[in-house]
Amino acid sequence: MSVIKNVLGTNLEPCCSSPATGFYRDGYCSTGPEDLGLHTVCAIVSREFLQFSREAGNDLSTPNPAYGFPGLKPGDKWCLCASRWQEAFEAGKAPSVVLSATHEASLKYCSIEDLKAFAVDKTESK
Repeated sequence: MSVIKNVLGTNLEPCCSSPATGFYRDGYCSTGPEDLGLHTVCAIVSREFLQFSREAGNDLSTPNPAYGFPGLKPGDKWCLCASRWQEAFEAGKAPSVVLSATHEASLKYCSIEDLKAFAVDKTESK
């Protein structure tokens, strides 16, 4: 198996295990052919973003026990769809991101410059 890279070109680090995030619920923002939403941006959600997402049709605040989803609160880390992060960015509602835990596939929708502008892990890489 090949090494999975983040947007900085280094090994992908975990995003969050409590709540368990990622398309595969393994704590990583990794992706594969079945992940049509490309859940690859490791974000630290804010109240403003959660409201934006709810208004856009994806309520991430309300628990959904049928899917083992506890509901998110401000400050939680979560693997967001890259296109949703970009949509929030364009609307001025983007949450902070953890670059080391954001999969390189995110660059299909998001620019590295925009992601870096919202990064909590400032780095000199790339």
